[in-house]
Amino acid sequence: MTHPDPVSSPSFIELSSGLRMPYVVEGEGELLLFVHGSLCDYRYWQPQLAGMAKHYRCVAVSLTHYWPVTDTPPDMPFSWSDHADEVAEFIERLGEGPAHVVGHSRGGCVAYYFAQRHPQHVRTLTLADPGGPLQIAGRPAARLPETVNTLRARAAQLIEEGQVDAGLQLFVDSVSRPGFWARSTESFRTMATDNAHTLARQFRDPLPAYAPEEAAQVRCPVLLIDGEKSPDMFRRTATALASWLPDARRETVRGASHGMNLAHPAAFNRYIDEFIRGVGAADQG
Repeated sequence: MTHPDPVSSPSFIELSSGLRMPYVVEGEGELLLFVHGSLCDYRYWQPQLAGMAKHYRCVAVSLTHYWPVTDTPPDMPFSWSDHADEVAEFIERLGEGPAHVVGHSRGGCVAYYFAQRHPQHVRTLTLADPGGPLQIAGRPAARLPETVNTLRARAAQLIEEGQVDAGLQLFVDSVSRPGFWARSTESFRTMATDNAHTLARQFRDPLPAYAPEEAAQVRCPVLLIDGEKSPDMFRRTATALASWLPDARRETVRGASHGMNLAHPAAFNRYIDEFIRGVGAADQG
């Protein structure tokens, strides 16, 4: 796996809450907004900004509480729900929407609920290995397996005890593949370490379950991308959402796991570009 060089210095948009959202911009064209997942920030999307800025105005955000604004007051809520609404407020204040929105992992869940609640701000939605459990009709309420909860609690405990590297290894390997952390580049580890403080707060705010009746409310065109080697929980979610969403298509990045946009950026970028162009052509037709 590779990780790109550091990106340029960010700009900031202040939200009505007083919190600031950092972002970086590359290119001109239709607005293409990237939303990161756990332990990440706007730096995660550098291969997309580098590869797609020729055709789009690429904007990568750091969600509130994430690097480089890590000094938010502890009494400020940290939640996927707030993050979904903050993405909408960010687009409003940026003044360049509606946007083509791409979300990865936890950021995929954030982007999904953003699109459901704020349809006026989204043109297309791309969900890459979206995080969160599934709610299947006739089955008990979806929740993460106890083994996963135990692992996550241990990861958060290690980080809070100062064993940051060990805690990050435990969590990152669990959502990608065993050995992934050890093979990660220094820049990826730096980014994850910069955001390690968010992990315990994230675990106290579990993602909601996807359900068919809610998916039916997402009216924009949706592209689902998974990695051929992504953990089964992500692939199951992509399969279910592809069947539940009114206007969805699916692509798989061959040879990649959860970090498919870093491992195989050319394929990942191509899928998004073809999807957006296809939607545009259909609109004009």
